[in-house]
Amino acid sequence: MTTLPRGFFGDGEPVEVAPGTLFLPSFANAAAFITSEGVLLVDCGHEMFGARILEALRKLTTLPVVAIVFTHGHVDHAFGVRAIDDDARERGHERPRRIAHVRVAERFLRYQKTRGLNEHINSVQFGVPARFPSEYPQIDQTYESELTLTLGGETFELVHGRGETDDATWVYAPSRGALCTGDFFIGCSPNCGNPQKVQRYPDEWAAALRRMALKKPKILLPGHGPVITGEADVYTALSETSEYLEALVEQTLARMNRGERPSSIIHEVVPPAHLKGRWYLEPLYDRPEFIVRNLLRLHGGWWNGNPAELLPSREENLARHIAEISGGVSTLIEKGRALLSSDIVTACHFAEWATLAAPTDKEALALKREAFLKRASDEPSLMARNIFLRAAQEADDAATRLG
Repeated sequence: MTTLPRGFFGDGEPVEVAPGTLFLPSFANAAAFITSEGVLLVDCGHEMFGARILEALRKLTTLPVVAIVFTHGHVDHAFGVRAIDDDARERGHERPRRIAHVRVAERFLRYQKTRGLNEHINSVQFGVPARFPSEYPQIDQTYESELTLTLGGETFELVHGRGETDDATWVYAPSRGALCTGDFFIGCSPNCGNPQKVQRYPDEWAAALRRMALKKPKILLPGHGPVITGEADVYTALSETSEYLEALVEQTLARMNRGERPSSIIHEVVPPAHLKGRWYLEPLYDRPEFIVRNLLRLHGGWWNGNPAELLPSREENLARHIAEISGGVSTLIEKGRALLSSDIVTACHFAEWATLAAPTDKEALALKREAFLKRASDEPSLMARNIFLRAAQEADDAATRLG
């Protein structure tokens, strides 16, 4: 198996992985296919990284970009288009045609309605201030199920599937054996259960991966992470990622069909043991527990099965009662501290109860900060880690305001 440097966020130099087939690593990867008519670009990165992708492309070719396929409408894949357009104008070329699934435009409309929400979510998810776009790329050509593009006498197959998004496209170049997966494959556990974002589709995601594997591609160009080359290795990576998702789907549905509580199911469903250690299934971004929760939402409702939480008391009211029957907030703090080294998961519950019951108690805030910092230090998932770090920072900020 040939790979570029590992990691969810691409790094390294642009590479010609096969004649006329370019891999352009960035925060979100892009790929380029050089034809006799010009360049077909698959994705163009975040607006902050569009110039970087363009620079990488221009290290390998000066041919005009004639078309750009957006594999989906996420801002890290479709919004670097301005740099590509500017380059075309400066070179006297026509603006590249933008091609995407029909639902990408619908996504952009939703983003306009939820700009503030998405800025908040991304700030928490990535641990840095986030700015969400106010302007959105115009789509020139859309399709619904499948589309075949012909450039320079060569065909490129665009296929829709629902996975991380409902507007996803994967691209296959049969004459090159090259597959652009978009975010169907990201070099780690699929981003299929994001706790802060909209519905994902694990069932259909797995089916899309199986369909890609049947093409028997020789090169896998992922939306994030490193390239994989070699027909056998590409097939294995696609098939095992599909198997990983299928196992979570099968176990979750079996337990749902038995009427088990969602709050129990999330602790019982696990990925296949024989896939442990696969670098492309490590929970570096998402986690299998999050995927299970997403399945519960997809096939069921938002209720966790606990009747007391169907129409629950306010969290702070419940926390005050927990503190009262425990002997006071100081008891919650003492118990939380006692659990820091032996059961950090439960320690975080005690810390949260203490700060909800007594939001101006400096000892409670100190416990919350310490507990969630420790939880973050042991957490492999970027999303979970940054949520824990945000909780610690909020406790620290509250303590600072108190003086």
